[in-house]
Amino acid sequence: MLDRASGLLERIRHRRISLRTRILLSFALGGLALSAFLAATTYSFTKSRLVRQRDQSALTDAYKNASLVTGDLRSNPTDPIELLSRLQTLGVERPVLYYRGNWYAGRADFGPNALPEALKSRINADGRPARMVTRVRDEPVIAVGIPLEKVDASYFEFSSLEELQATLSSVGRALIGAGVITTSLGLLLGALAARRAVRPLADAAQAAQSIAGGRLDTRLDPGGDPDLRGLANSFNNMASALQQRVERDARFASDVSHELRSPLMTLAASVEVLQARRDDMPERAQTALDLLVGDVTRFQGLVEDLLEISRFDAGAIHLNLDELLVGEFVRQAVSVSSARDTPVVVTERGEQMLIRGDRRRLARVVANLIDNARLHGSGVVAISVGEAQEPEPISNVWIAVEDEGTGVPEDERSLVFERFARGGAAGRRATSEGAGLGLALVAEHVRLHGGKVWVEDRLDREPGARFVIELPAEEVAE
Repeated sequence: MLDRASGLLERIRHRRISLRTRILLSFALGGLALSAFLAATTYSFTKSRLVRQRDQSALTDAYKNASLVTGDLRSNPTDPIELLSRLQTLGVERPVLYYRGNWYAGRADFGPNALPEALKSRINADGRPARMVTRVRDEPVIAVGIPLEKVDASYFEFSSLEELQATLSSVGRALIGAGVITTSLGLLLGALAARRAVRPLADAAQAAQSIAGGRLDTRLDPGGDPDLRGLANSFNNMASALQQRVERDARFASDVSHELRSPLMTLAASVEVLQARRDDMPERAQTALDLLVGDVTRFQGLVEDLLEISRFDAGAIHLNLDELLVGEFVRQAVSVSSARDTPVVVTERGEQMLIRGDRRRLARVVANLIDNARLHGSGVVAISVGEAQEPEPISNVWIAVEDEGTGVPEDERSLVFERFARGGAAGRRATSEGAGLGLALVAEHVRLHGGKVWVEDRLDREPGARFVIELPAEEVAE
């Protein structure tokens, strides 16, 4: 249990908080701290002022009433009860009188027993006026005591603090409401500030994503915030260097491919001449000729693939879009491929799925997947066409090619679509044939059509791989 708790604390401690969250929290905590400080200061000042005013008012009233009591006791010293009754008619609700060793109270619940002993001792024994804050029957009151030396008496009076307490409660609630509003405004300002502060980073991330997607001419605007101008200039310099490097490599591949085409055509023509006289050759020469034919054919495919890749890098690919019924198109593409007898299974809805695509390039995609299965997957098992497994309405179609090879490990399934991928997963699936460009061309062509491609295990749990192409499509009425 302790190990689990320590591990959780360690993960929390090392967890990074996003910049947007840090800015938002800074504003929110700042607003909360400011509102708490102002609320505490305001409440303390208001409470001190109100208490002081109430205390002064209680003292003033008590001294005024004590003067009346002194005068009445001088003129009529024998009837203190009548005196307290007269005070109550004047608005003094809770008077208490100590006269000639006896206690007299205007109300039974606010009598001598309700007075603090320290206050009675200070007034009666020491003969000094005093006041104390106490509670009588859960009611906060100020008890004021004044010695009346001229008539040998002491006058006490209770002044309620309930109104003061209610006022302070109202002030407290108002300050809490103001604190909530201030904190909310801090959150709002924090959200606006975070959005503004993170916007340049979002622009940089979007620009980087565009460059990763092939738009190498993407640049950041350096004319905005002067504090971010250095970042924008550095990013643009990096993008320019990357663009020059990619264009240089693309030109090199294109130039090499073009330079190879002429001698390759001459070599292919010579091989055709030799093939015409194959029967006149000795057996060893025939074997050598067969090997030469295979290598020339593979070399021709490699050169064409390199030319196609260089067109992708140069952005010189233009699609000739046609409306294609997917099921019919895949059957035609398979019929002219290297495995023309491969069965094609099309679902009922798949027969009605229509795509807009370049017929030649999509046929190349299907042919490359079939060649990949034939060369690296011990042959094609089946090709299926159907609607994508997604919520209605269906907006994509799947074309799947299954083989019966060893499959592709999960951690290497993205590598097989990289250029010249012949190590790792490819190496375990590959023969000596192929240059590792077939699946890379598949990924590029599918991307140009707004789709995606991936590899997974076969649905029937048998050994092998299942390559799936997803393309935007629409379902047409019969």
